[in-house]
Amino acid sequence: QVQLMESGGGLVQPGGSLRLSCAAAGNIVTIYRMGWYRQAPGKQRDLVAHMLRDGSTYFADSVKGRFTISRENAENTGYLQMNNLKPEDSAVYYCNAQVGATSGNLELWGQGTLVTVSS
Repeated sequence: QVQLMESGGGLVQPGGSLRLSCAAAGNIVTIYRMGWYRQAPGKQRDLVAHMLRDGSTYFADSVKGRFTISRENAENTGYLQMNNLKPEDSAVYYCNAQVGATSGNLELWGQGTLVTVSS
């Protein structure tokens, strides 16, 4: 079964840092795109950042200069490093990936991880 497994959320004070991980498991051939969305209570799910297979990246304006995205190709794992966190970054973060698997091309979602930024 092809799936994404997320980890790394939690409670952090303003100005702190967290790193989210997203591991793609199963018969993965390639990852075309991996990124994170976030959804705060009562709001829509928005794209935070993504990385394409060629290494190019996108960041939402609200996180530019504070968040970075990286990957470990051998492990089919992506990371979202979040620095200088603000209360408005609080949300459930969802990993999303478009992958090529032995069963075909798939779009996957992780289970979500809660990030709370509060003093």
